[in-house]
Amino acid sequence: MSERLVVIGGDAAGMSAASQARRLRGPGELEIVAFERGRFASFSACGIPYWVGGDVDERDDLIARTPEEHRARDIDLRMRTEVTELDVDGQRVRTRDLESGAEAWTGFDKLVIATGARPVRPPLPGIDAQGVHGVQTLDDGQALLDSLERAKGRRAVVVGAGYIGVEMAEALLKRGYEVTVLNRAEQPMSTLDPDMGRLVHKAMDGMGITTVGSSAVTGILTGGDGRVRAVATEDAEYPADVVVLGMGVEPETDLARAAGLPLGSYGGLRTDLAMRVRGHENIWAGGDCVEVLDLVSGRERHIALGTHANKHGQVIGSNVGGDYATFPGVVGTAVSKVCELEIARTGLREKDAREVGLTYVTVTVESTSRAGYYPGAAPMTVKMLAERRTGRLLGVQIVGREGAGKRVDIAAVALTAGMTVERMTALDLGYAPPFSPVWDPVLVAARKALAAVRAAG
Repeated sequence: MSERLVVIGGDAAGMSAASQARRLRGPGELEIVAFERGRFASFSACGIPYWVGGDVDERDDLIARTPEEHRARDIDLRMRTEVTELDVDGQRVRTRDLESGAEAWTGFDKLVIATGARPVRPPLPGIDAQGVHGVQTLDDGQALLDSLERAKGRRAVVVGAGYIGVEMAEALLKRGYEVTVLNRAEQPMSTLDPDMGRLVHKAMDGMGITTVGSSAVTGILTGGDGRVRAVATEDAEYPADVVVLGMGVEPETDLARAAGLPLGSYGGLRTDLAMRVRGHENIWAGGDCVEVLDLVSGRERHIALGTHANKHGQVIGSNVGGDYATFPGVVGTAVSKVCELEIARTGLREKDAREVGLTYVTVTVESTSRAGYYPGAAPMTVKMLAERRTGRLLGVQIVGREGAGKRVDIAAVALTAGMTVERMTALDLGYAPPFSPVWDPVLVAARKALAAVRAAG
C-alpha cells in the first residue's frame, strides 16, 4: 500500500516539498494531500508591494503555479480548507471546509507543517477599522487596492518601517498618495545599525515620504462611517485615508503548540538539519513557521523569507521522497528598495554581535557603483563588521543607489565560507568601469576592516 503525505500550507515551503516528493515518488508509492485555507497557492507574497505600486500589472503574475497545475501532477490540493487540530499520536489532522463548514479527519504517514507567519497586529483601539490593512496574502493586496479606490482623500500612513513598511511606502507614493511612515524605533530598517538606518531615513525624506521615528502608535481613530480618519501616537495625530500595517511577522505555530511540538524562543518550530521536527520521525516543518541556525552567531533565529521557504521545501521533499538533503542554516541576507534607494544586509549587526559576546571592529566606506568617471556612477555606503581577535567577517550593510544592493551577495558567500576580511581582500571579482571601480566597494571595506583588526592588536 502507498504511504500518505499530508501537507499543511499551500505556499512556498509546503508546495515545494509536495512537488519535490512527487518527483521522487509516483502516485502509486506516495499519496499527497495538501490543505490551504486561503484562495491562492504558490504565490509570491514578496511581490505584493510591487503589484500595489503598479510595477506588476496583474495579480495572477504573482502566482507561480495554480491549484489546477498542482492537481495535474497528482497532488490533491484542497483550497479553502483549514487544519484545525493536529493529533500527533493518532497521525491525523482535523480539517474544516471554510465554504461548507464540513469537518473531517485525515490520516497521514508523513506530515509537513508549512503554516507560514502572520503579520503582527497589536490589539490597538480601531485596529480593525475600515481602511486598515495588513499585507500578507493576495487577498490582502486586493483588499488594499479596493480600499485605495474607495478612499476619499490621498493620505496614507504606514505603521512600521521594516521591509514591508518601506516597500509599501514606495507603492503608495507611486499611487499618488501623501505618505507618512510611523516607526517605533528611532530610525527605519531596524535590521540595520542605526547609523545606516539614518541614511535610509534621510533618503526617504528626500523622496517626499515623511518618516517619523520614536513614534509608538496608540490607536486608530475613525469617523462616523467607521472608516479610518487618523493614526494616533503619544504625541500627535496623523490624518489618514488608508493605513497599512508593516510591523513584521511572527511564526504561525498555534496548531503546533497545541499539539505539543517543540518551539524555540521566537515561537517557531525547532527542526534538525533535515528539517525534521525534533523528536518526531515522520513530521517535517519549513518556511516562515520555523527557526533556523544562524551560521555566524551559532544561535537559532526566525527569518521570514521566501528564499529560505523554497529551500526548506526542497530539502523536506527530498527527505520525504527517500533521498537525503540538509539545510545547514542562514547568514541573514536580505535586500530591499524604496524608490531608487537600495538597502541590503547580511550577517550580524553590532547589537547582534554584542548579544552573543563577540568583540568586533567596524568600518564604513563611501564609494560608487561604477568607476567614478563612468556615466551613471551612483554613491553607496558600505559598513562592515569583523571579529576583533580573528578578523572573521561578521556582517555587512549597504545603502546606495542602483548597483548597490546585490553587492551584499559577495559578503553572504564570504560569511557562509567563514572567511576573514584578509582573505576577502584577495577575492577575484569582476571589474570593468561600467560595473565597478577597480576596487569594488565591498573589498575597499574589507581592506579597511583588516587595517582596523591589525590596529586593534
